[in-house]
Amino acid sequence: MPDQIPHGDLTTALQHAARLLQQHPIMAEEQAREILKVVPDLDPAKHILTAALRLQGKIDQALEIVKPLAMRLSNAAPISLELGLCYAAAGRTKEAIAALKKNVDQDPKSIEGWRMLADQYRIRGEKEKEKKYFSKYLQLLTSNPELAKAEKYFIDGKIAQAEQLTKEILRKQPSDVVAMRLLGEIAIKLNRFEDAKTLLINCLELAPNFHHARNNYAIALFRTEKLEQAAEQLEILLSTDPKNPNYLILKSAILARKGDNLPALKIYEKILKEYPKQAKALLSYGHTLKTVGRLDDAIKAYRNCIDASPATGETYWSLANLKTFKFSDEDVINMSAQFEKDDGDEDDKAHLAFALGKAYEDREEFDTSFRYYQRGNAIRRRQTPYDAKINIYDTVRQIKFFDTEFFKKHKGQGCQAKDPIFVVGLPRAGSTLIEQILASHSMVEGTAELTDIIAMSREIGDKKRVRAVSKYPEILNEMTAEDFKYFGERYIETTRIQRSSLPYFIDKMPNNFQHIGLIHSILPNAKIIDARRHPMGGCFSGYKQLFARGQAFTYDLSDIGFYYRDYVKLMDHWDETLPGRVHRVQYEEMVSDTETQIRKLLEYCGLEFEESCLRFYETDRAIRTPSSEQVRQPIFTKGMEQWRNYETHLAPLKEALGPLLERYPIE
Repeated sequence: MPDQIPHGDLTTALQHAARLLQQHPIMAEEQAREILKVVPDLDPAKHILTAALRLQGKIDQALEIVKPLAMRLSNAAPISLELGLCYAAAGRTKEAIAALKKNVDQDPKSIEGWRMLADQYRIRGEKEKEKKYFSKYLQLLTSNPELAKAEKYFIDGKIAQAEQLTKEILRKQPSDVVAMRLLGEIAIKLNRFEDAKTLLINCLELAPNFHHARNNYAIALFRTEKLEQAAEQLEILLSTDPKNPNYLILKSAILARKGDNLPALKIYEKILKEYPKQAKALLSYGHTLKTVGRLDDAIKAYRNCIDASPATGETYWSLANLKTFKFSDEDVINMSAQFEKDDGDEDDKAHLAFALGKAYEDREEFDTSFRYYQRGNAIRRRQTPYDAKINIYDTVRQIKFFDTEFFKKHKGQGCQAKDPIFVVGLPRAGSTLIEQILASHSMVEGTAELTDIIAMSREIGDKKRVRAVSKYPEILNEMTAEDFKYFGERYIETTRIQRSSLPYFIDKMPNNFQHIGLIHSILPNAKIIDARRHPMGGCFSGYKQLFARGQAFTYDLSDIGFYYRDYVKLMDHWDETLPGRVHRVQYEEMVSDTETQIRKLLEYCGLEFEESCLRFYETDRAIRTPSSEQVRQPIFTKGMEQWRNYETHLAPLKEALGPLLERYPIE
């Protein structure tokens, strides 16, 4: 039974209906209809009814009411705003922009009008207009001109200045949700996802209807593999704006990460039917097509993305990252022109530099190629600072804590499941090849580089902020047998979203080599495989790879050399304290004597030999890593010695590797 109109005049009734809108749109609709029964032509009641219908997703009904209202009240700014909101919700971007422009002309202080204009241009992929209108929105949203300046720094790619200024604002005004949201987005940009989530949770507690912040929060959850939670946040957003392409793109990305690639592709195709030049959708569509092995279609999507947004460097890098793709002369000219622009975004420049490095490598112009790889790495190094001393310190802590006595004390504890097969090591060391071989077995499923173990180590260590000191691993001394079992069982449960019903699955997060002590303690029956490559080949391959996030040690030749030394030192420790626990696959041996190495690998995993593992390149499965196209072909030796083409530039790497080059001599 709908609420009755309160006693008193119509103003009171309208105010009551308006208050219901955000929290109870169904009740607001009922209240508005009750008012219209009494006064059928009351325009404010029609406005409330339109908004209530829009908030429920009944867009066609809302438009039927608001369109004639907007024609009759052509000078009413609130009505032109509502018309724009309805058109936006219907996915009719062109009409939405026209209505919203009329709104801000009528009311230059229309905060929602400016925000929605920016949003509509973001949907269309028109970055400059998005920036223009979003700046206007920010200027109105806050009385603090410093915040608008910080946002401009961020939009212009001046991340350090944006972060510093935003932190100063929050020190003075700790509850400023706009500044809080901006700092959260900056943290996402810097891959500080735990910091981002903390900031954005606080922001949403203060402003639950701040959709921009909720979208950022969903992105942070997605980037940390909290897929279900990200999907929940996204459903809240889609309930208010069901046709918003940016929300739908993120929904598709979540589906793809879960392995639901076909539904993801359908959403992308639906978006691109309405917005064929939506660069973000084209780029993500290309990524998903690549994942499922539709290489020609992926290249076409990337090409369309370049046509729609020539300055988007990630698109060129995505083509280069196929590894089998060759750029044309025209491509190289276009990339160089974009790279040399004075006002280009740093992210775009980094992607372009790595793509140009690959283009000149394919042309065997190795000095020019190295210069571009070096410039791209220098940009990334500025964006993602890395301190080698911290890694050395963490390595020493692991070695000191996880001694033979610790493992004797906790022998037989943990979850006894045999499902996981961990593939660890350095990136670009052959882990995707090992995964593809194992995933070609009828009993084994390949998943992805799962972040569960790393997240667990942070949780156990109470590490809430990136720069905070963790209590891990020493805090494991306070854990009971029940605790070890709990964390092992939880890992099995949280990874289930990535799996089907096969008895074994692969977690190929390379950085898990740092957590073998934890893995052994909570999952003593899990298999652990170390994918190792000669330090020169492995390190240089990492140096010329632009990673989507993480792996900050790869952006400097000395850093990556010292990191490799820490890695070998720690793996030697696991071999000493847990003899036979880790199976090592040397990439060069896998390439030169494939069948022998595959048989040894399967034997270690307790799996019967299957011929399909030798024909791994015929296995049809989704692969998200950079080596996806390489492992869809038979093993070839071409890539093993590529570093020699750059040897004159690699003195810092050799110096950092130091004594390891005696263990792995350069022949």
